Amino acid sequence: MTIIIYLFFNRIIGRGIQKHMINDSFDATNSKFLQRVIGFVIILIGFSFVIFMIPNLKHIATTILAGAGVLVAVIGFASQQVLSNIISGIMIVVTKPYRLKDRVTVRSNSGVVEDITLRHTIIKNYENKRVIIPNSIMSNEVIINANFAEDICCQWVEISISYTADIKKAKTLMKDEIISHPFFIDHREHLHKKEDTDIAPIRVISVGDFSITLRAWTWAANPGNAFVMGCDLLESIKDRFDKEDIEIPYPYSNVIWKNTKE
Repeated sequence: MTIIIYLFFNRIIGRGIQKHMINDSFDATNSKFLQRVIGFVIILIGFSFVIFMIPNLKHIATTILAGAGVLVAVIGFASQQVLSNIISGIMIVVTKPYRLKDRVTVRSNSGVVEDITLRHTIIKNYENKRVIIPNSIMSNEVIINANFAEDICCQWVEISISYTADIKKAKTLMKDEIISHPFFIDHREHLHKKEDTDIAPIRVISVGDFSITLRAWTWAANPGNAFVMGCDLLESIKDRFDKEDIEIPYPYSNVIWKNTKE
């Protein structure tokens, strides 16, 4: 009966969670974690009934309870890491440093939070592989959460031009490409900035040996769109510079050295 109730509960609740996952206001993190906690409680209660309904097991259970103090100390010492993960999992669900479907980076692992269990967090990285990290580590690590509070994301687009190029013209061309990209959004509305703030600021950030580097601040609705937009803009800006005779330089000294060697 315990197994039947457990499977029935998991199936019904699982369907309900999947049905409401598309709703942004639905808190799937709490729901899935609560599903596992209740499932664990169902199994615990069921096996407790089994123990006290069978006379021989009841006698053994009474004997075990008599030495419960020593048993708890031994089990606690042996499973302190497991208990640490469970407690950390509960704290993660309560404090919500990240939720399901959030894009996070932990150490060198980046991806989307796919599941939070009693013991570990599952992150699906961008190669479609699963990274399983114990909750105790997630609780103590510095986490970069791209979806915390809001999804809007800034993407830097950097490109170098030669010293002979017209900087103002290069900035104008870059801004035209940025504003015309379908993923670009006006960040001033979301960040409550003044209307006279530049919609896509572009600045000179370095003067190198062979080039001047320009950086544009672009904004997208979420990190995924921001990444795609950044890649597209590098290509489109390069094509636009080629058409408008804005030179993108390369280290001439290396080319001369290579030709000399040949």
